[in-house]
Amino acid sequence: MSLLAKFGFKKKETTADDSVTRGLLVFAHPTTVISVEEILRDEGYEIRVVSPPPAYRTGCDLSVEFPMEAEAAVVKLLNMVGLPPLDVVPITGQGMEPLQFVRTKMYGKYIMIRAANMKMTVDQETKTIVNISGGGCPDVPYLATAMIGKRLSEAPDPGEVGFSLCAYSLNTSREELIRAIGV
Repeated sequence: MSLLAKFGFKKKETTADDSVTRGLLVFAHPTTVISVEEILRDEGYEIRVVSPPPAYRTGCDLSVEFPMEAEAAVVKLLNMVGLPPLDVVPITGQGMEPLQFVRTKMYGKYIMIRAANMKMTVDQETKTIVNISGGGCPDVPYLATAMIGKRLSEAPDPGEVGFSLCAYSLNTSREELIRAIGV
């Protein structure tokens, strides 16, 4: 008799639903995640940048969600380019799911998309940026000044004119807005 059976526990049978298909790459710095995202997308991996579960958060964090079947190849690639993850964590269920990095809110004719702590609000009819808020990075006021009052198609790309995690998050908001309402 096994020790578990002796205390009245049964071994859980593994089912197809128990298989882990996604994992998280955990890094020390959000800027590393931005570089890793570009590398993995260029290599054709289906990934997404997410907020890690609370147990893996150390501040202003991002993680990369990726297909677990690619773990060996992804970790090898990241080691080769000098961007090894601190940890690789399988998303196994309750409490391990990454948090929603992008959220959408409708305010009448306005749509606001939040990515991390950065928010961009656009008039859906004119596609004009009416507000930018959030974040605490030093380039946020510059980004807001450069973008508010411009149409999505005319506003500068925050990822190209900014240099911070806030600029990255704002660019994510902009990309989601373009997907949602076009330019």
